[in-house]
Amino acid sequence: MYKNMLSTAMKITPLRQIIFGLFVLFFSSQTIASPSVITGHITTAILASSCSSCHGPNGVSSGPSIPSIAGIPKEYFLEIMLAFKLNQLPSSVMGDIAKAFSRDELTQLADHFSKKRFVPSQQPFDPVLAKKGAKLHEEFCEGCHEKGGSSAKDKEISILAGQHLLYLRWTLDDFKRNKRQATRKMAKKMRKLLKLEGNAGLDALAHYYASQQP
Repeated sequence: MYKNMLSTAMKITPLRQIIFGLFVLFFSSQTIASPSVITGHITTAILASSCSSCHGPNGVSSGPSIPSIAGIPKEYFLEIMLAFKLNQLPSSVMGDIAKAFSRDELTQLADHFSKKRFVPSQQPFDPVLAKKGAKLHEEFCEGCHEKGGSSAKDKEISILAGQHLLYLRWTLDDFKRNKRQATRKMAKKMRKLLKLEGNAGLDALAHYYASQQP
């Protein structure tokens, strides 16, 4: 229901209008206009503020179905956002949001959030499943998602450890159903994991990544 409401709101009020509104609101309290106000240039800070309502301040999300984007590799951020923009990745609202930004603006955002500190989510998890998930991760995922999923061998891979459990589980299911395109290596590993463990294996992985908290 929330996603449908948000989607409708985005259609009524284009994101660029929201960004501009934030821009005007922020600087209306300033005594002297900065050059960026005079020229109409939208700064990175203003661009990033349009992400905070869903992804949280500084990209640290508090919503269970929304990922934190702080600290993720800028190459991954840009790749995903361009995929949303070009309708290559299914979404409820992100496609419309991404279309409101130019490639240069997306590059600005990618660089901005890559420099923020990733904060693992404090959340409940099943310790039995997490223990099983740790073993599955070591066998199937550690080769690319290093250090238990907190780091990436490839800069076009995101952080898994500490993301929200619900988001992790939904994303794994998207890859399983081919709603998101996996690399050849990942697809092969997932097919093998599903053959051995089924959906229970995906549940275990999600709980393992969710268990990695301060």
